[in-house]
Amino acid sequence: MLNFLNSLGRGVGKVVNTFYQAGRESTEMVAKNILPFLAFVAVIQGVMNGTGLGKLIATALIPLSGNIFGLLVLCLICALPVLSPLLGPGAVIAQIIGTLLGTFFANKTLPLSAALPALFAINPQVGCDFIPVGLALGEADPYTVEVGVPAVLISRLITGPIAVILAYVAAIGM
Repeated sequence: MLNFLNSLGRGVGKVVNTFYQAGRESTEMVAKNILPFLAFVAVIQGVMNGTGLGKLIATALIPLSGNIFGLLVLCLICALPVLSPLLGPGAVIAQIIGTLLGTFFANKTLPLSAALPALFAINPQVGCDFIPVGLALGEADPYTVEVGVPAVLISRLITGPIAVILAYVAAIGM
């Protein structure tokens, strides 16, 4: 009976220790990787909203949403490797353009068949703001981060317009 209680105590101790260590490591990872990223996102979003720059950019890009060529140009602008990490946090510009486009679709100013390609055109930057954090959480080597971030940004520049074209084809007949 004493051996059973001793084994049970050790087993419970190992489980509790494992959970405790996992909690410590999680808290440390959040403090080192996620909180600085959240602060960066908050600053970028504050600058975009506070200065009105997000609304200005969105208003300037709305005329591109009328046809497939404009949507492709819009997609390329949003997917530029230099702009993607700045447009991604909080998706400020995508939110504003999406809201304005929604109004145009509701008023029937734009055909409903443009809704799906427009969605893909304004969102090629999705995920680009999280690449460095994702690589940090995966404890990637500095060289991997140095090569991986530009690789993903450039791949979004290539795949974004392809997604717009596929969405345009899929939306035919809507």
